[in-house]
Amino acid sequence: MTMSDGTSQEILSSDHFLSLPRPDPFTSTGVSVADGPDLEGIVDTTTLAAHDFDVDTRTGFMPPDPPVRRLQEQWEPWEAALQKAMHDRLQLAIKENITDEERQVSHRWRLEVKEVLLRRAHHVLTFIMHFYIHTLPLTVPVVIPASIGVPLLQVSKHLQLPPIATYSDTVLYNWQLKRAPPTREMEIESEWACGLDLDNMKSQDLFTGTRDEEEFFLSSARIELRGVEALELMRASMDEIFVGDDIAVCRITSYLSRLAGVVHALTSLLMDVRKGCDPDVFYHRVRAWFCGQDSDPAERKWRFEGIDGFENDVEEPKNLSGPSAGQSALIHALDIFLGLDNCRSETADPRTLLRRMQIYMPRHHRAFLRHPSANPRPLRDFVMTKTPELVEAYNQAVGAVKGFRDAHIRIVALYIIGPASRERTGGERHLKGTGGTQLAQFLKGVRDNTADALLQ
Repeated sequence: MTMSDGTSQEILSSDHFLSLPRPDPFTSTGVSVADGPDLEGIVDTTTLAAHDFDVDTRTGFMPPDPPVRRLQEQWEPWEAALQKAMHDRLQLAIKENITDEERQVSHRWRLEVKEVLLRRAHHVLTFIMHFYIHTLPLTVPVVIPASIGVPLLQVSKHLQLPPIATYSDTVLYNWQLKRAPPTREMEIESEWACGLDLDNMKSQDLFTGTRDEEEFFLSSARIELRGVEALELMRASMDEIFVGDDIAVCRITSYLSRLAGVVHALTSLLMDVRKGCDPDVFYHRVRAWFCGQDSDPAERKWRFEGIDGFENDVEEPKNLSGPSAGQSALIHALDIFLGLDNCRSETADPRTLLRRMQIYMPRHHRAFLRHPSANPRPLRDFVMTKTPELVEAYNQAVGAVKGFRDAHIRIVALYIIGPASRERTGGERHLKGTGGTQLAQFLKGVRDNTADALLQ
């Protein structure tokens, strides 16, 4: 049945959520993209699974199709530069016992990159930039050649992303299938996504070419894909909250119990990284490749050559933290849905982190997160007014997220804090994550925040 605008206005009050105008999900007022998205404004009544957000109902924040494996012929210089960097096995400048020959290989590669008119996309350019920076001797200032920096700044401006390798560059858009779909029709229609084998994936590009690095990236990719069910449960719960009757309460109770099970599965996938990624290999050979400016081993400022030549007054980039699991929209979505982002503590403010990490997310995913943030009927407020069974199911879900964060702390201790403490010879130094956070203090603060969110 359809209704005219006049009829709908007679039935629905002007302040009813269905009568409110819908904002453009990609625009915001008051805060620029560089400062993080604006969480204020008109209530957005779109569905959580809307394709407008580039979130697929089968693969979640992972793209439903394998990322493009190679650019067209006119972009071949960028591809060739990246392939040569990987083929030559460039070594970290901070590697112990690095030989003069290895230094020369990196030096020759950097000279070649300077001479190439690079025109490419964010993934390849940021990988090239990280190869360039992290093969420089620590005594040499970081000046990113214009052949890399200028096109990267232009591409980044278009994508509304910082000119640095992000979680999306290393995980979301850095994979391909080991085995192709059995039929051309499945490949075209992306039907493989409905029954995707989490073990049928491999990374496209790696800094070290090691299984350890690949497994580190793929463990996050598997979490993203397993988290699709969590996105659907969140969407269904938000729909039921708008109904709010006894049947809706029963359904939400069931959804939250299932959500807890999904998060437990995510925790298992997180811990499985130990099966293929050796902690010492990761810390000494892999991790340093994707550190950003705020984790630079010599604390150097990264400068972009040629930035003064921009016609549109492009400023020196300020957001140059490296890729981090904190840039995954999936975990942020869980925080917002459960109301954990509003539970403050003295040690960490997840809402501040959310804004900072969102800067490094694809813009569609930032828009996705604004939707539950602007929900006029938050789940946590709804739960506090309903049945003890609903409160118990909510606490199960929150407890599962806390368990996930406990597991994350154990992984960080195993892969970063432990190896760092074993090699530390001088004074105490705060250990930062690749995303720029004060690692141990921040993770424990966020974990404790989650525990404090349990309802009594």
